[in-house]
Amino acid sequence: MPKECWQSDFTHYRPASTPTDNGMVYTTRLSGGRGGRNGLETELRRQNIIQKDSHPNHPTTCGKVERFQQTMKKWLRAQPVQPATVAELQALLDVFVDEYNQRRPHRSLPHRATPAAAYTARSKAGPSTDRTGEIHHRVRTDRIDHTGVVTLRVNGRLHHLGIGRTHARTHVLILVHDLQIRVVDAATGELLRELVLDPDRDYQPTGRPPGPIPKTSR
Repeated sequence: MPKECWQSDFTHYRPASTPTDNGMVYTTRLSGGRGGRNGLETELRRQNIIQKDSHPNHPTTCGKVERFQQTMKKWLRAQPVQPATVAELQALLDVFVDEYNQRRPHRSLPHRATPAAAYTARSKAGPSTDRTGEIHHRVRTDRIDHTGVVTLRVNGRLHHLGIGRTHARTHVLILVHDLQIRVVDAATGELLRELVLDPDRDYQPTGRPPGPIPKTSR
């Protein structure tokens, strides 16, 4: 999912919550804790919006949006001139959205109102809980590569943490407390590195001069 799809300023309003399915673009909660929060989860927390994930193997949770997609696909297939480019497809989608929301009456709404009429008539629930103070914890296992680096994904972005070539191929535990990171030797418990991660940088240098390249056994 392109970042511009979720990195918006919520010009209409900020909802109290947003439901999604369990695709990795929406949530990493079923990924075994390897990736931490992704970009969407981080942005929703920043906006104090509660994220509600659907239950696996429970299709009725997302049934309404899936029914909408079915209607949209049928409408697109019925058009006499089919789009040949992304721009032409987008133009057709804009026509469909306008027709669906502003003009097409819906049997499920009182007096067969349009979605736009129902939306305008209702009061809007906004964020009521301050989530900015929530702390994200996780522990993951990994192995430092032959260059002395271990990777860590934070807020949907992959970062490379410099540990040092002397620790190449060491199995480690990575303790994550938001941006505070500790890398510990999994066998001995030795603290190999502690840092506050800079989210704007890919590589997080050790700040030490490069060490010798360890010899590899043949």
